[in-house]
Amino acid sequence: MQANCSVKKLKDFYAIRPDAPIYQKEFGFYVLDRWVKEGYLKPRGEEADYDAYLRKVFGFDEPAIYYLQGLGWCEAAFLPRFEEKVLEDRGEHELVQDFAGRSVLVFKGRRSGFMPEYLDHPVKDRYSWEANVQWRLLPDAPGRMEKAREDAKKAREAQERGEVVVQQSIGGYMYLRSLMGPSELLYQFYDNPKLIHSCMETWLNLADAVTAEHQKSVSFDELFLAEDICYNHGCLISPEMMKKFLFPYYRQLIERIQKRNRGRRLHIQIDTDGRADDVIDLYREIGMDYMSPFEAAAGCDLIAVSERYPNLLLSGGIDKRKIAEGGDALRRYLDSLMPPLRRRGGFIPTCDHGVPEETPFEHYMLYRSLMKEYCS
Repeated sequence: MQANCSVKKLKDFYAIRPDAPIYQKEFGFYVLDRWVKEGYLKPRGEEADYDAYLRKVFGFDEPAIYYLQGLGWCEAAFLPRFEEKVLEDRGEHELVQDFAGRSVLVFKGRRSGFMPEYLDHPVKDRYSWEANVQWRLLPDAPGRMEKAREDAKKAREAQERGEVVVQQSIGGYMYLRSLMGPSELLYQFYDNPKLIHSCMETWLNLADAVTAEHQKSVSFDELFLAEDICYNHGCLISPEMMKKFLFPYYRQLIERIQKRNRGRRLHIQIDTDGRADDVIDLYREIGMDYMSPFEAAAGCDLIAVSERYPNLLLSGGIDKRKIAEGGDALRRYLDSLMPPLRRRGGFIPTCDHGVPEETPFEHYMLYRSLMKEYCS
């Protein structure tokens, strides 16, 4: 599948063009090691470009999006990062300090590929914020802007080829949670609002500086905010907290980016796990027109959302449990979901989170075979 075909599909997606061929990709995988062990896939070391190999195996489209980095993802863009070190040996486990300054309990000799236990976070009060963390998020950290200029040059070249340019950033809630921890953060909203605002002002200053540097060379098609503000029953904080502690900073950043964007339309994507239905209207207030990944297990109903919000771009939404189940159940499920979404347009289907480890290879390949029919 050629890159120019991918560009056309993405432009049709952003335009919400009804019944257009659908761009095909995957959210991610937790099952690859199992499939390699079972002999279905080559080990990573046997392919120079493993992502390209997977695209060929699964029939995905060629990438036509350039992702500008530099503003974090699930953690803030620390520069320098915290020293990674072992804090305590606990037999089969070890307590480590990770690059984001958190104390994390992991299996000994295995620090990735699973959800660790987070025992401590770096920001506890004003002193710990200013002494240990805030200075790692300054725009003038050595090397930060040099890297931004290099990335922007590559993004401009991609845009000249017709590709979509997306500026990624950690969202405000995920940022605060990574600094303070999910439980402690809730107390800090009430007990120490000045600290929260200081953290968010730092978030805004860094995001504004890096995006301004990028925009000297290239305009953005999309701003992607990794938020993860929902769980399986709805939002983790109240609308009032969102409007007080997040939205003022989002509005400032979006307004500044739009002023620098040379008239190019800017799409705003909010990425949040969990049940997101209740926050759609809230995020529309700051200009959001794109949301992902609509976890089916949390009760997200893609068809209902697509009908209620005809101008909302959608991505994700394919129930990981149905893919793992395979067979006629998968066929019936996709047949109820894909035709109406294809007719609507503005949808990129992926597993609603990483493809889980219990997914049989044959079932995933059936899924891919069916999706090629629905999407072509």
